[in-house]
Amino acid sequence: MSLLHDVAHLGHVEVFTPEPEKSLWFFTEILGMTENGTDGDAVYLRTWDDYEHHSLKLTAHHTSGIGHTALRCTSQAALDRRVAAIERTGMGVGWQEGEAGIGPTYAFHDPDGHQIQLYWESKWYDPPQELRPALKNQAQAYPGRGVGVRRLDHVNYLAKKVSQNGDFVSDVLGGRVTEQIMMNDGTISAQWLHFGNKSYDLVYTSDWTGSSARLHHVAFATDTREDILRAADIMLDNGVFIETGPHKHAIQQTFFLYVYEPGGNRIELCNPVARLILAPDWRTITWTETERAKGQAWGLKTIESFHTHGTPPIAGDSR
Repeated sequence: MSLLHDVAHLGHVEVFTPEPEKSLWFFTEILGMTENGTDGDAVYLRTWDDYEHHSLKLTAHHTSGIGHTALRCTSQAALDRRVAAIERTGMGVGWQEGEAGIGPTYAFHDPDGHQIQLYWESKWYDPPQELRPALKNQAQAYPGRGVGVRRLDHVNYLAKKVSQNGDFVSDVLGGRVTEQIMMNDGTISAQWLHFGNKSYDLVYTSDWTGSSARLHHVAFATDTREDILRAADIMLDNGVFIETGPHKHAIQQTFFLYVYEPGGNRIELCNPVARLILAPDWRTITWTETERAKGQAWGLKTIESFHTHGTPPIAGDSR
């Protein structure tokens, strides 16, 4: 299936936290993100090279998890086409007034119940004088604080039925599966989907607990692989729980570090930014259960919590 190009890219993500002050400390002081306004119990945060108003909406909540994922379309006409396609599925919620920095937004759910929004109008970030970069093709000056994450990279959802959600993103939003895992019984346990030349924007992973609409992780790209090695020391010095890594994924070949922010959400730091897919006739790479049993690229085994820990938490998950 070829790319439709009606969806341009992942715009921003809303993350819920029951520890708003501690989570804000993590994203600003540890990851090095910049505050760019508030809205009630929510704080808008941005990485230094995302061009839009915000990369993350951090919202105080009674529990952890993901609020909504926002995808920017390539034009108003593209937005209208995708809205019509969504409404034919019965998954639409409806039009909403856009939040800070973006225009009218259409909300809907994927088959698993995750909240997603589409929009076109976007006000590009205009940094204040103290954050103006020396290079005019950069969104803002490098903050020189914490890890210094460069941009929002992808979102990984947990889902009851991976293929059902992957089909929805492909058929209705125009995405394409670049890589996937197929179990011995033919079940698809994970899919990586993209909308442009970046190899993945959204990921669906099987939730072994049988739950719905949970978050596996939100990923931020660093400028270099060495930033991830440095990030591990920063996490260690500041008492942030490291779940796994630094290491290299076999799938998508991403160098990674996974940590839990104070609200309980899993955060990935990754480099390189997802690989480029230049082939217009890209053939989906399918990994078998046997191949995945070998672990990550250099032999590190996938840890059990990777399949069970998600947010919001469920009974029995002490993490």
